[in-house]
Amino acid sequence: MKWLITLAVNSAALLVADWLLRGMEISGVLWAVIAAVVLGVVNTLIRPVLLVVTLPLTAITLGLFIFIINAITFTLAALLVPGFHVYSFGGAFWGAIITSLVSWLLNGLVSDRD
Repeated sequence: MKWLITLAVNSAALLVADWLLRGMEISGVLWAVIAAVVLGVVNTLIRPVLLVVTLPLTAITLGLFIFIINAITFTLAALLVPGFHVYSFGGAFWGAIITSLVSWLLNGLVSDRD
């Protein structure tokens, strides 16, 4: 059940980013759900490999290169989902940041406090 809440939160975060940015577009709620699933898979399987490969560059930039990695994974997810489009690097960069922040905020609101 928790995965369903996480999926809804991440889909909502993508829709908020779509609403705020001109550099990306999601064609509807169904595409937001599919994009959230694909983004989760990309972040689980591909992002760790990119982080290891770019570790020296990340260290030199004091971790700031991770923002570029996030934009790359965001763009990759957009390439895999037909109803999710990223039109520029800025759209991917800010889309990844806004999606992360909104997802973090929404998860804080709906999380179980034991």
